[in-house]
Amino acid sequence: MLKKDDRYADRRRVFAEHHLPERKSKSFLQLAWIAFQDRVLILLSVAAAISLALGLYQTFGPHHDEGARVEWIEGVAIIVAILIVVIVGALNDWQKERQFRKLNQKKEDRTVKVIRSGKPSTISVHDLLVGDVMILEQGDVIPVDGVLIDGHTISCDESSATGESDLVKKTPAHAALQAVRDGIGSAAKLDPFMLSGAKVLDGAKLNVLAGYIAKLGSAAGLLLFTVLLIEFLARLSTSTATSAEKGQSFLRILITSITVIVVAVPEGLPLAVTLSLAFATKKMTKVNNLVRHLQSCETMGNATVICSDKTGTLTENVMTVVAGTVGTGSLEFGDKSHESTTTSHDILGPESHDFDKKHDSVSRHVPLSQLSSILPPTLRSLIRDSIAINSTAFEGEGDGKSTFIGTKTETALLDFARTHLAMGPLAIERANHPTIQLFPFNSRQKCMGTVIRLPNDNYRLFIKGAPEVVLAQCSTTITNPTTVSSLAPLSDPSKADISSTISRYASLSLRTLALAYRDFDAWPSPQPSLDTVFDAMTWLGVMAIQDPVRDGVPAAVRTCHHASVSVKMVTGDNIETAKAIARECGILPTSGDDGLVMEGTDFRRLSEGDRLAKVRDLRVLARSSPEDKRVLVKTLRSLGEVVAVTGDGTNDAPALKAADVGFSMGITGTEVAKEASDIILMDDNFSSIVSALAWGRAINDAVRKFLQFQLTVNITAVVLTFVSAVASEEERSVLNAVQLLWVNLIMDTFAALALATDPPTESLFDRKPEKRTAALINLCMWKMIIGQSVYQLAVGLTLHFAGPKFLDYPQLQQRTLVFNVFVFMQIFKLVNSRRIDNKLNIFEGLHKNTLFMLMMTIMVAGQVIIIFFAGDAFGVTRLTGAQWGISLVLGFLSIPVGILIRLIPDGWIRKVVSLIPIPRWRRKRNDLPELAVEGNGLGDALLDVKDDLAFLKKD
Repeated sequence: MLKKDDRYADRRRVFAEHHLPERKSKSFLQLAWIAFQDRVLILLSVAAAISLALGLYQTFGPHHDEGARVEWIEGVAIIVAILIVVIVGALNDWQKERQFRKLNQKKEDRTVKVIRSGKPSTISVHDLLVGDVMILEQGDVIPVDGVLIDGHTISCDESSATGESDLVKKTPAHAALQAVRDGIGSAAKLDPFMLSGAKVLDGAKLNVLAGYIAKLGSAAGLLLFTVLLIEFLARLSTSTATSAEKGQSFLRILITSITVIVVAVPEGLPLAVTLSLAFATKKMTKVNNLVRHLQSCETMGNATVICSDKTGTLTENVMTVVAGTVGTGSLEFGDKSHESTTTSHDILGPESHDFDKKHDSVSRHVPLSQLSSILPPTLRSLIRDSIAINSTAFEGEGDGKSTFIGTKTETALLDFARTHLAMGPLAIERANHPTIQLFPFNSRQKCMGTVIRLPNDNYRLFIKGAPEVVLAQCSTTITNPTTVSSLAPLSDPSKADISSTISRYASLSLRTLALAYRDFDAWPSPQPSLDTVFDAMTWLGVMAIQDPVRDGVPAAVRTCHHASVSVKMVTGDNIETAKAIARECGILPTSGDDGLVMEGTDFRRLSEGDRLAKVRDLRVLARSSPEDKRVLVKTLRSLGEVVAVTGDGTNDAPALKAADVGFSMGITGTEVAKEASDIILMDDNFSSIVSALAWGRAINDAVRKFLQFQLTVNITAVVLTFVSAVASEEERSVLNAVQLLWVNLIMDTFAALALATDPPTESLFDRKPEKRTAALINLCMWKMIIGQSVYQLAVGLTLHFAGPKFLDYPQLQQRTLVFNVFVFMQIFKLVNSRRIDNKLNIFEGLHKNTLFMLMMTIMVAGQVIIIFFAGDAFGVTRLTGAQWGISLVLGFLSIPVGILIRLIPDGWIRKVVSLIPIPRWRRKRNDLPELAVEGNGLGDALLDVKDDLAFLKKD
């Protein structure tokens, strides 16, 4: 017989790992071919090939003038430049695909709960083997096909596999087979099969701008070709050049015009976006943000509201039972040795001690360590069973020792029962009490229940949940808990005392959970709903659970407020607990207007107008349901807010989808919530949301920085090429095709790599979020683009036209100087483009961006190599030391010019712009008709559809 480890190894050998086949990635040659499929590049390649053929004919033909045979070099140089552009583009695509593949692999890896060798444990989904027994809970996404062994009220959403949206009720396999054998049910209706991918439910401005730039660049190239062609044809009759030379001149005009289009078309703009997203998502993973939808990174940068859960996000989700009462409070327990921010005296409160003095005979306070010994065995067993049996957590192994696996609330209660109520192994406790029916936790009813069969064939329903909900359904309570406990009617004064105790616990930031039970002589058949049996309960007591606020959360909330991002807490907890935690976190002032706090029931009852009026001031929504969260998100979005929301439960999926950015919990979140979210918080920590906010703003800034840089180069390169070519008697531009392709490589690839990888800085939180309708290019950017373009054109045109008069350099050296100055102005402009606001420190965080420094080094080194060693290919010659000095000084002046531009008040620019008439075709119009309906005439369902299709409307 095989040993346990051998059986696993044998199953792994036979069935292999649980991995879906991966789509084969494109090879480098395929990516290069895709990069070459640009029509302008193809046209340029054809022209370069013809130029090379003519050059070869001129060089090696029968009629060659005296001098070097170099006519073929220009054609080769252009082809080589095109190859470099294609190779660099393919390398970038290969790197992006590699990074996104790694990200997808990380997203697909998750843990599942299985039973192996009779012991529950958690393993990677990829380690699942045929023959494993899985434990499924509400919200899980089934990773494999299987058969249901056992379960209560299981329904699955199989729409991903079947296309049918109706929930499918599942029947355990043994029950289905038995029913079919007995002829009780139809095999078609008794479905025990669990399908892979099923969910266990019960149990656009940037692309438009790129298009505009491309159209303008194409128009400039076509205009240049038309003007130069007219000049060429006008001089053709008087020209003494050979036919080959005339053909070469025509090709030079064509190639220069096409190259202007290549330079003007912003291929680097999508590259900058993709690179910044790829870089940011990789870095965000290191700060516990696993990005599922790339666009959410950019959206998060403009978030104006964060709606956060409390438990596990704002708090540590490390829960401990630190106090509680049995019955109406005649026995209250608290652990004086518990290390927390509240002492045992604080937890018990002075009014409890006063109660002691008045009713010393019936009221006692005991430390947790004495609780087990002071409770009568029957009562101790009753409380222990209500915790151990009415729970979905289970006992497993973690870090080599026995531990409880499940929600933190349930594991805290189980730890309490094991430590202070003498609970034995959980499996044995449950085996002694057969479970008849399970009522999973319901966010509407805010409680869960379990029905067991007692040894005397009676039935007992255990309930745990929100104290005010459970208390309202109780009619009796435990009395004399330290002697011979008995039942007594639960009077209104007793209920008031219990409510007072609950409020006291809640005011100390303690979560409260009530325990109750009810006995039945017989259990109704068929299985009833909880509503029909949840009444006439017996009150057992309340547990006070401490969940400390996470370190760093108050600072993170302050950072959000500093960045003009509102933080709202949405929790299912008691309103007093919610307010206390909110004050600790800084969401509420330490003493302020409690009108900023509402309960879900009150929020639901508000009219639409009142809700719109109050929602911006709302800070805490307590005792809320997932539907309340969804309504809150949609209300905020209707006011123009950009909303981020957190969620961990299955019912949170609608709110996660309704938000601009949905954050699910990586540790405690269900698979349904994760699938509905945009970003997974791998540590469930609110501080990680602030990191996502910083990276989102960094991505937005990276795109704007690159755009600011590229538009400046576009304007100066196109205008300089156009003016110099039109003014030339030979239709020759001061920047030839190969030089322009080098500038294009700097502008599109090196600049994208340099500017797209700037990490976030603290100064990002010093400004307000951008509005949804904000222009991609803001006033500061336009100011810089126009100012730098004017400076660079003034320098370039002055050197080209006036240079020969006052510098007296040879023509080739003069043209080389213009090219060198132009390139170094772009290199220094790249540093200047690191800011898109009016702040002067352009070097902030530069030491953290090694890739920026590397790109700068490559550009400088490449330019030096071109001037010294690639003269024939680029049409340049070596420069003297003085000429290098001129190049560096004029290039460096881009930085002080940038400072002067930033010092110009924005108000002056606005006044000038306001005087410019706006053409009628540029005035804002609605691209799609709006549907106007009085009130809520569409109905909730159609309103949801309308909201979901809102992205079709352009700003």
